[in-house]
Amino acid sequence: MSLDPVQQLVERQAIVDVIHSYCRNVDLVNAAEVAECFTDDCSVDYGPGMGAVTRGKENVRERLGLGLHRFAATSHHVSNIEVVFDSAESAHTVTYLYAWHRFHGEQPDAHLWAQYHDRFVREGGRWLIAERVLKVAGQEAFDIPWYPIGRQEK
Repeated sequence: MSLDPVQQLVERQAIVDVIHSYCRNVDLVNAAEVAECFTDDCSVDYGPGMGAVTRGKENVRERLGLGLHRFAATSHHVSNIEVVFDSAESAHTVTYLYAWHRFHGEQPDAHLWAQYHDRFVREGGRWLIAERVLKVAGQEAFDIPWYPIGRQEK
């Protein structure tokens, strides 16, 4: 990669800021701002139990604008963010996620321990998510199939 070490730190923080913006705006049910974290032609796959892969920023906005209202509240917490630069314009990340979901009504709260596997690209001077796949290590109160994180078997 052609980035000097200081510039690499600057770019890494810009990518982390996008991840944080995504989580904050999901919790605020601000689908328009969530969509701004993605490229126009993005691909977002929340897993086989969450329906078809969403393609395109406008479809992300529409899907989350409708889907996030099924929760009374959410809180997304990220950590262990690994950023690997493929070039000065492309990077891959793995971000650990804990997400709490409160449903409307009597359904118990749901919890998710997972990872975002993302490919970022730099467009127009900004880092944006071009591809996202959610992989799950554990869950409570979600009764749907997920992609596993890929633990090694004995």
